[in-house]
Order: sequence, then C-alpha cells, then structure tokens
Amino acid sequence: MSWFRKEKKPLKAWEKRDLPADLFEKCDGCGEILYRERLALNHHVCPRCGRHFRMNPDQYLALLLDPGTFQEREKDLWSSDPLGFVDSKPYPVRLAQAEQALGRREAIVVGEGAMDGIPVCIGVMDFRFIGGSMGSVVGEKVARIGRRALELRKPLVIVSASGGARMMEGIYSLMQLAKTSSVLARLHEAKIPYISILTDPTTGGTTASYAMLGDVNLAEPGALIGFAGPRVIEETIRQELPKGFQRAEFLLEHGMLDRVVDRRELKRTVVLLLRHMWTGWEGGP
Repeated sequence: MSWFRKEKKPLKAWEKRDLPADLFEKCDGCGEILYRERLALNHHVCPRCGRHFRMNPDQYLALLLDPGTFQEREKDLWSSDPLGFVDSKPYPVRLAQAEQALGRREAIVVGEGAMDGIPVCIGVMDFRFIGGSMGSVVGEKVARIGRRALELRKPLVIVSASGGARMMEGIYSLMQLAKTSSVLARLHEAKIPYISILTDPTTGGTTASYAMLGDVNLAEPGALIGFAGPRVIEETIRQELPKGFQRAEFLLEHGMLDRVVDRRELKRTVVLLLRHMWTGWEGGP
C-alpha cells in the first residue's frame, strides 16, 4: 500500500519560503493566533473573544470619518524643552526618536471631517508617542480644536489614549488640565456637543481633564481608565481592589461612563448621538 503514502522529504533550499515575521498576531485575551489582515478588516477586534487591540490615529480616523473628509490642523506645533529635562536621555532626544519612528511631532492629531455627513472637529491621541503623554503641545492642540469647534459651531469628538501628564514638562504639562477644561466649558455654555471616547489606556491628567468632561463619555470594552494606577491606590488605601477595577465595564457600572461601545459600532453610535443632540448642522432635524 506504499503508493498511498507520500514520502516525507526535506525541502531544498530553493523550495523554502520566508514568511513575514508580522503576518500573525496572538490575542492576549484568548490566545488565538490571528491573521493580521483579517484582524484589520475586523477593526482590530478579536473575532473569537472580542478583545480590542490598540489602534493608531490614522486607523481611528478611517473608522470614524467619511472617506476623504479629514483635514488636519495644527500639525506644525511641536514641543520645546522648557526645563532642560534629562533622565536616561535628554527630552529633545526622546521627542526626535518618537517623531522619527511615527512620522508625527506629537501625541495627538487634530482636524476637521465629517461623520455620516455631519461636520465635526476631531482629535485622536497616539499612545505610541511617549505613552500618549499630555504635554503643552497636546493641551494646546486640544484647546485650539475646541476653540475652532466653538467658532465654527461644529461638534467636537476626542479619542483619548494616554499615560497621563508628561513629566518632562513639569508644571507646563499640568497647566493643560485647566486650559483644556476651560475651553470645554465654553463649548458647554454654547450648547455645542462634545463626545469623549476613552480607549485603552486613558489615565492620569488626561482622565482628570478633557477625557471625562464629555456631554457623553463612551469607552471601548476592556479599556483601562483611571487617574492613579491600581498599585498606587492599593498602597495608599491599604485595601485590595475589586476585580475589574478601572476597566470600562466597572466604571460604567459605577456611573462614570455613559456607555461601553464595541469598536465596530462606534461610528454608528456617535452619529446617532450627534443626530439626537445637534440641530446646528445644515440638513439636521
């Protein structure tokens, strides 16, 4: 019966194929090995367990905005080094390395676009740029896009992903909490909607300012959201924290979020909210 068997022979050198190293990705939620292209088609959500992988600003803009409508603003702003800060390396070196790696100068992209035909001002943070930390330029960009939304009477949408205030800028970074909050207060007084979308992770000064000040606060499933980290809190209060503490579902249950939204439903949800909240756009209800 040997004719039914295929003899195993080692591949010759010219027969071997080199597979790209980044062809597959392992899901940390369920351990499934996922084909990256299929994962991208599913908006970087694991089809087996629903874990939301992190996305960059370009991916969020493509997800949320109508094709070809985005116009970037304030892209020529970049950070200085007001404190001459040095840790393991000088702060300007960190900035230069992040810019070289990502092709952008700061941890947020802001601009204008349309969501299902509704004109909006939008900002999307990039956690890859020094941990998405909020320095003076991030705060200034948020303030400027907020003032533009006020001037043009367009709703504001901000997607946050941040490790908190940028320690390399000290008090200059902390000042951004008050600056951005004051602009959002003016939007609120003008009755212009601001929708905040919190992704994994959103922590520190960003959470303590514009990320939690939305007229509606949405979050992606499983997103880590908080001010101080769980370890710091446990050491401070000397108590064990409950399971799932600082995850989006826990915050929703305790009234700090309005809704946890699957990324695949995110644009539809924001559009539905804007149509309900906003009558100031041409063609509105």
